Amino acid sequence: MKAILNFAISVILAVPMLSVAQVTTPAAPPAAPGVAAPPDTAGRPNDNFYKRVSPVERNVTAYDYVGEADVFWQKRVWRVIDVEEKANLPFQYTHVDWLDVKPLIEIMLNAVKSGEITAWNEDNWKTKATFQEITKRGGAGYDTVPKYDKTTGEVIGDTVVYNEFDMSAVKKFRIKEDWFVDKESSTMQCRIVGIAPLFKDQKLGDIPMFWAYFPDLRKVLVKNDVFNPKNDAIRLSWDDLFESRMFSSYVIKESNVFDRRIQDYTNGIDALMESDRVKNEIFEKEHDMWSY
Repeated sequence: MKAILNFAISVILAVPMLSVAQVTTPAAPPAAPGVAAPPDTAGRPNDNFYKRVSPVERNVTAYDYVGEADVFWQKRVWRVIDVEEKANLPFQYTHVDWLDVKPLIEIMLNAVKSGEITAWNEDNWKTKATFQEITKRGGAGYDTVPKYDKTTGEVIGDTVVYNEFDMSAVKKFRIKEDWFVDKESSTMQCRIVGIAPLFKDQKLGDIPMFWAYFPDLRKVLVKNDVFNPKNDAIRLSWDDLFESRMFSSYVIKESNVFDRRIQDYTNGIDALMESDRVKNEIFEKEHDMWSY
């Protein structure tokens, strides 16, 4: 009888607890399939069926430390990237569809304008350049054009217009880099020192608009995507492209006692062969380190 009484008391005490447990807020139902992600902060709808990780969250992967005693051999070379080559098509993408993918020249100019990087006039970092000086080298500035009469077509005066810098006029980039043998790891490595967009002048030819110190520029490049012609789902940053050497180029100069470029002592097919000679010399230097 006592056992039955204890069981009844326990049942009576448990009833309120069961009723409280039932009064709970139900979990939010899962999102219906096919529903796009919410709009971005700019108010535009998400131009994808899933939400991408923002490239702004990326950070630069630091280089391994290399001491002076670790450098067994070193060669400095200058090379040119021609964006009209088939292997360099990502350099020409002008964010027609993917609005967040910008061409390299636009990224560099915006970084100079915002003060994220410093523009230099020379590749040995002597004097700094302003944003106005840079765009002026690219043809931007005020110009005077004749003003015509709408009826007679005669010149009735002049008018001043401002010509904006045309980013599509930059078809090449010049790179300054160091190849070296790391004695600590017994590997051949490359470190890009500087990069410069080249503007084609009608009289002077290809002239550097400005030089950017690449270690500083990496902080900007890592936060900007580059178009991947192989797979839209795999986004690479511009820093990934340069560090992985995913571009085609040709050598225009190597360090020499006369400080002259290849075009200063040869031209035509001989200049191409001299460029290949420099590249093969670097390749063979690493290959000859090993014995088989």
